[in-house]
Amino acid sequence: MDLEASALAAWQKIQGTINGAILLLPNVVVALIVFAIFFFAARSFKLLVNKLTRRHRKARNLGMVLGRLTQGTVLLIGLFVALSIVVPTFQAGDLVQLLGISGVAIGFAFRDILQNFLAGVLILLTEPFRIDDQIVFKSFEGTVEDIQIRATTIRTYDGRRIVIPNSELFTNSLTVNTAFENRRLEYDIGIGYGDDIDRAKELILEAIHSTEGVLSDPAADVLVVDLAESTVNIRARWWVQPPRRLETLQMRDGVLTAIKKTLTEHGIDMPFPTQQILFHDQTEETDGDRTRQREGWPSGKKEVPKPRRISDSIRKLAEMRSQNGKSDGDDTQPTVNTQEQA
Repeated sequence: MDLEASALAAWQKIQGTINGAILLLPNVVVALIVFAIFFFAARSFKLLVNKLTRRHRKARNLGMVLGRLTQGTVLLIGLFVALSIVVPTFQAGDLVQLLGISGVAIGFAFRDILQNFLAGVLILLTEPFRIDDQIVFKSFEGTVEDIQIRATTIRTYDGRRIVIPNSELFTNSLTVNTAFENRRLEYDIGIGYGDDIDRAKELILEAIHSTEGVLSDPAADVLVVDLAESTVNIRARWWVQPPRRLETLQMRDGVLTAIKKTLTEHGIDMPFPTQQILFHDQTEETDGDRTRQREGWPSGKKEVPKPRRISDSIRKLAEMRSQNGKSDGDDTQPTVNTQEQA
């Protein structure tokens, strides 16, 4: 009897659960339909806000923030309405209490996510960079594809996608190459010490101005920046527009090609690094004797020792070997004659 009673009670519970689910099924279906309506409405509101702000570049990022916040708010309202349909006794205070209780735990568990979320909102509001800007962050350089709430994606110039957390972008330094309309490029050109610096400057400026795309305002300029070991280094600086990667590379190619051709045609030397090696004796007799060494002789000495050349050393070595060969021949010849006489 106990077994049959237990089985009957279990069956009644199962049957009651099934009946309850069947009774809730219409409410669940209605709740899903209502939530779907709110979902598409939230998406429509987001697209509407983005469309209204798309024409204004300064308000584009603000429109993205407002659109996403509007979408999230509408979805939250839709979730509350759907829960109210499924569970009529559910009140707004219950949802607020549930969010308050779980907020602390969620905050500790998803601290990094929340930090990236806040950083993403601040980036969209303050606009240190925008979509389609070209930025440099640490070892990454590319074009900004999207600024999301959690991370920002950039497309590198060699066709790779980099995902960078917003908190890192917001708290670290980065370079925005396209922040302004114009950009200055520069390059150092080395000329020979025997060349006329003023004439070389004129030729470099002519080459720069002859290149199509170089801006006349701001004007280009050339400056001597270094007296290097083998060259006099002149820095050429010019401005281009727009400041994007492809255009800057093309302009650099055109300007440097024109400078090289112009300097070569007018006989301006562009020497490569050279080095002069001086030899001195390092034997027990001459080591430390500054009069026998080219470098480091006393400043007050009248006679300056002449530099030694490799050719002189080779000639001297050949003469020594030639003399040794002759002396060896003289030593062997009497021996041969003595044997013949014997």
